[in-house]
Formats: sequence, C-alpha cells, structure tokens
Amino acid sequence: MTIQLHCFGESGNAYKAALPLALSGLDWEPVKVDFFNGGTKTPDYLGMNAMGEAPVLVDGDVVLSQSGVIQMYITEKTGRFGGATPEEAREVMRWMFFDNHKMSSQCGTQRFLMNFLPEEKRPQEVIGFLGGRLRAAFKVLENGLEGRDWLVGDAPTNADFSNCGYLFYPEPFGFERKDWPNIDRWLSNIEGLDGWKHPYDLMPGRPSDRGL
Repeated sequence: MTIQLHCFGESGNAYKAALPLALSGLDWEPVKVDFFNGGTKTPDYLGMNAMGEAPVLVDGDVVLSQSGVIQMYITEKTGRFGGATPEEAREVMRWMFFDNHKMSSQCGTQRFLMNFLPEEKRPQEVIGFLGGRLRAAFKVLENGLEGRDWLVGDAPTNADFSNCGYLFYPEPFGFERKDWPNIDRWLSNIEGLDGWKHPYDLMPGRPSDRGL
C-alpha cells in the first residue's frame, strides 16, 4: 500500500517528513493540503489531525502527525536515519529537539511574517527579535558541523533532515548560505543524496500558485 503524506510545498515542517520518505525507498505519494485556503481546518482533515497542522502521514490504519514522529516511523519501517548506536540515537533526538525549539519554529514564523503577510501587516519589532534568535540558532548549527559531514555519525540521519527543513527555501527570512560555510557545505551534502529534491519539487504547492 502506498503511503500518503498530506503536505504542501511551502511547509518546511512537511519537508522534514517528505525528504526522508523520498530517500527511504518506501512507496509513497504527496497529497496536497490547501493550507492557505483553510485546508487543515476542514472536518475531514481535523479527523486525521485534531491539531490542524501539516504534515499527516497515512499508512493503512496508521495515521501520524508531527514531522518528528513521522521521521521516527520511517526509521522503524526501514532501520535508516535513526543513528547506528544507542548513543547516536540519543544524539539524533537531541538535534531534533533543538530544531523543533530553536530552528524550525522560528524559521517558519519568520519566513511567514516576511513573505506571506501583506507588507503593511508585517510586525517589524517581532521580525527583528526573531532575527536575533535565528542568528544564535544558526551559530549553534554552524559550530555543530565543524569538521563534520553530518550532524551525527557518518551518514545522514533525522537530525540532518530536521535541521535543514527550512534552509533550502529561496524566500528571505534572515538566512544566507554564504554566511555560514559549514552549513553551506552540509546543505550541499544533502543536495548530493540520491533522491534529493528541493521542497518545491518534492511536494505540491509554491508561492507562485498564489501569485506571490
């Protein structure tokens, strides 16, 4: 049975689930969620995910939300991306928690405020505050990649797929690859993986669909 991932291309959180699916060898397909027109708030969607968020993975009777949980499920099914030892598995989780709290939550909010709100409604004080917090998070990631191809161990893991979730997007949100050489090199490593695709190519939906 083909796994379905309910997702949309603009979502870095959805990309964190779609990317390991694309690299895993599992049979899957993306199903577009019309997020910007209320697609996550319909009764049918809320029946899958009462949190009203994307992504949602459906694999037969298994229905999962939250990208980190979906990543864990992919690891359970394939034995891949979770770390080669118990010590590595804990380190993978450490980086995933860091991403959820310090990276993706702030990257996603900042990118939304700077690009998807009408210009007159963009809160400049909030944007400035989040910019400072993001620079601190990028510095942690940059230092964590010093002398390393991957965040944990000798192969890509969910730690990498979590922390890169928003960093391939072209819209401005305070991240420039050229300013962070270790992150830039690491993103190139991810781009070089067999099966890698940009989020706008891997999942349906992009800002140009809405005239942006």
